[in-house]
Amino acid sequence: MNFDLEEAIEVLERTPRTLEALLSGLSAGWLRSNEGEGTWNAVEVVDHLIESERTNWVPRLAFLLQEGESKSFPPFDRFAHLGQSEQPLARKLEEFQAVRTENLAKLRTLVDPERDLERTGRHPSFGIVRARELLSTWVVHDMTHIAQIVRVMAERYRTDVGPWTAFLGILKK
Repeated sequence: MNFDLEEAIEVLERTPRTLEALLSGLSAGWLRSNEGEGTWNAVEVVDHLIESERTNWVPRLAFLLQEGESKSFPPFDRFAHLGQSEQPLARKLEEFQAVRTENLAKLRTLVDPERDLERTGRHPSFGIVRARELLSTWVVHDMTHIAQIVRVMAERYRTDVGPWTAFLGILKK
């Protein structure tokens, strides 16, 4: 096992700043492009991350620690963020930073790494899961969506790079 709570927090606390550095001040062309129907643009990914902070990671962890395997976590709607009210991206990034900071503070009070990481709960689809697995997934979820944003942005110039596509792994399908 590679999971270490403090190392996980190192990544989790950086994600909001990473997205702010990557996305702040960009034109709508970068922020609103996607990979086709049914895919998300960068702003929608930020909305999804905010919704995940509110209703997924820490709420599910608290539920796991309280209920164990006796009840399934409440389901998480991965698409609940779609159709959110429009507000400037800068405001969304501030909101993400605020809710992530709050959740990391809660995480530090909820989990005793010596005692709680192997505790189990019941996921509505996967069955029995460990707290460590939930927390690991939170970290990799961040990485997945950072990669998604970068991939979507690169896709915007797919035809413009011409023959260099052969050397640009992010554009390989």
